[in-house]
Amino acid sequence: MKKITYLKGDATNPSTKGNKIIAHICNDIGGWGKGFVVAISKKWKQPEKEYRKWFKSEEGFNLGEIQIVEVESDIWVCNMIGQHKTVTHSVKVPPIRYDAVEKCLEKLSHAALQFDAEVHMPRIGSGLAGGKWEKIEPIIHKTLLTNNVSVYVYDFE
Repeated sequence: MKKITYLKGDATNPSTKGNKIIAHICNDIGGWGKGFVVAISKKWKQPEKEYRKWFKSEEGFNLGEIQIVEVESDIWVCNMIGQHKTVTHSVKVPPIRYDAVEKCLEKLSHAALQFDAEVHMPRIGSGLAGGKWEKIEPIIHKTLLTNNVSVYVYDFE
């Protein structure tokens, strides 16, 4: 079975050859403007545009759903709805929804196989979503790695 490859660097600048899907977690309230999405929007406008259009349409815009947006001939961005609302100081439960993340990654694994693509990501769900990487990592194993998809996780330098 494949293993996660950990790299130092920027997940919006994947260094491998071939097709790549950059995966990240989005919230279910149409908010885009903090965290990793800022780096995505600096590099490509399309993922944010498509996410906002999807949110407005309300068609399938639910936890556990994904949206794949082509940004270059060999790079796609996968908007994964795995976070319920956003962080507020009064909330005891963090916005991350592990079951939704698992559904997203399962769908992503099928897309990656279809596109013959590797998956690149920051430590999804463990930033603004308030999740724990120790809980996310086994979900990546259960979904992407079990389906034989190569996964690269980036820690920003």
